[in-house]
Amino acid sequence: MTQERRTDSGIEIQPLYGPDSVPETDLGKPGEFPFTRGVYPGMYRDRVWTMRQYAGFGSAEETNRRFHYLLQAGQTGLSVAFDLPTQMGLDSDHSRAEGEVGRVGVAIDSLADMEALLDRIPLGDVSTSMTINATAAILLLLYELVAEKQGVAPERISGTTQNDILKEYTARGTFIYPPKPSMRIVTDLFAYCRDRLPRWNTISISGYHMREAGCTAVQEVAFTIADGIAYVEAALAAGLDVDDFAPRLSFFFACHMNFFEEVAKFRAARRLWARVMKERFGATNPKSMMLRFHTQTGGATLTAQQPENNIVRTALEALAAVMGGTQSLHTNSFDEALALPSEKAARIALRTQQVLAFESGIVDSADPLGGSWMVESLTAEIETRAEEYLERIDQMGGAVDAIEAGWMKSEIEDSAYKIAMGIESGERVIVGVNKFALEQEEDVELHELDPELARRQVARTQKIRADRDQSAVDTALKEVEEAARGQDNLLYPMKEALRAYATLGEVSDVLRGVFGEYEPAARI
Repeated sequence: MTQERRTDSGIEIQPLYGPDSVPETDLGKPGEFPFTRGVYPGMYRDRVWTMRQYAGFGSAEETNRRFHYLLQAGQTGLSVAFDLPTQMGLDSDHSRAEGEVGRVGVAIDSLADMEALLDRIPLGDVSTSMTINATAAILLLLYELVAEKQGVAPERISGTTQNDILKEYTARGTFIYPPKPSMRIVTDLFAYCRDRLPRWNTISISGYHMREAGCTAVQEVAFTIADGIAYVEAALAAGLDVDDFAPRLSFFFACHMNFFEEVAKFRAARRLWARVMKERFGATNPKSMMLRFHTQTGGATLTAQQPENNIVRTALEALAAVMGGTQSLHTNSFDEALALPSEKAARIALRTQQVLAFESGIVDSADPLGGSWMVESLTAEIETRAEEYLERIDQMGGAVDAIEAGWMKSEIEDSAYKIAMGIESGERVIVGVNKFALEQEEDVELHELDPELARRQVARTQKIRADRDQSAVDTALKEVEEAARGQDNLLYPMKEALRAYATLGEVSDVLRGVFGEYEPAARI
């Protein structure tokens, strides 16, 4: 009798799959509803996924140099990481920013920083993804202002703001305001882009951070789609038509190590979202029903021990993401469990994608694993289990209520605890950690931050404040406050304040004064 095997979500894996393993379902074709097999007919035969390596550290100038290095190495899209103060709406000279400036991403305090970050980057030709949530509207407006200075028309600007505040309350914690005013900012950004930036993806509804925090593949699908439903409902309540904004919604998933479960996860998520948009919200535009997504390989799966093993892990996860039909991909660098990526590690990560795209043959046919009895069985099981979660969330009043009650966070924490216990017991094998460990680890050359970075960044921000027209800034910030107290779209007055070189922290402080700051419910 063979030993029982289960996926990370607890789905039992059969010793052998056959025709009886798969429920009757019409898979359809790639590019057709319900998009189980992919959102485009030819998939990678027509266009290889966007290779979008995440970069952002230290100063805007240092990150700009890394952008140019990656573009010259063959990267096809930019992806920006911001430091914690920027994510939290704090300027670099704020007391709470001390020790964090430029550490996990680039510091952006004002239009001057964004100009330096994007120096000599042709914004009409390059697509840019920005991993930013509570301050997403501010960073988007700064990006648009730089594009204007380059002479790039708004309709040519393309990219994505993550702008997914709901998952911050459950997994990451970089929220500022309570959920309801935060949702207003999200939908104001939807409306602004509908009217001004038609090629911009207004949100990247993210399961990635929930997965990294410990949730299962099934929970990642369910909680991400539940958040997506909440954003659609908020946009409809704000008076937007579903087919006006839904085609610009995008998603962001993690890809972890259970290869077949991960492939099935992506296929199940596409099918489930298509049905939700068509049946629950009455969308008629096929683009409104397409779940287009970016994938990042699992940061939580990387190990500080024997870090070169992470190259293999990343390659397998990247392969699963491509087999699952991702539209863009970031591959983690092997040294990320130890430090920010070195140039060598970043190049190996990018080359991993390029080897898959140009040497492996996996791009030659759409959905090459479609019809696999195992994959189709897992796809159906993940979809069914995710639907059960969605029903429970609906009974609680929706994702916002489930988040405010602390339920989603509790579910993720419980799953994370089970994973940790599995590793500790050895039931879950991590090569180089709880099995095949070395007595003496080899040294790895790591990227080091400039110790003078924070001082220079603070000096630049203070000089911006000293040199600008303070009267114009004060007037513009007052208009932001008036809009926040009323119903007008916040992004228009915010843009004028930022154009006058108001800082990210100053704009965020105005909104704090109106909306307050969120205090999460304590878990009992």
